[in-house]
Amino acid sequence: MTVKELVQVLDAKVYNLDDEMREVTSGYAGDFLSAVMGKAPTDSAWFTIMNNVNVCAVATLAEVAVVVLCEGVEPDEPLLNKVKMQGVNLIAVKEDIFGAVKKVCHLI
Repeated sequence: MTVKELVQVLDAKVYNLDDEMREVTSGYAGDFLSAVMGKAPTDSAWFTIMNNVNVCAVATLAEVAVVVLCEGVEPDEPLLNKVKMQGVNLIAVKEDIFGAVKKVCHLI
């Protein structure tokens, strides 16, 4: 599945799509940033409610395909600026993490 297809399945709000054709091969859910850095698979969709600038750094280090902000969380201005500068895909959904993952877990 591509990031573009994930956006469609989740009916997600797009904040930054630098590479909409990037493959999403797995997923990871978590808000403890050091755990995400060590455990999120490369090319995964990272489901989180964290919305600060550190999310971009972690997404870059973990090489995730896309960050999915859940529960209606919106990125703060520094995060939005940083993902655009770093080329990190960032989308958001209204569902909680479980609901969002449930929509896509059988597709990835």
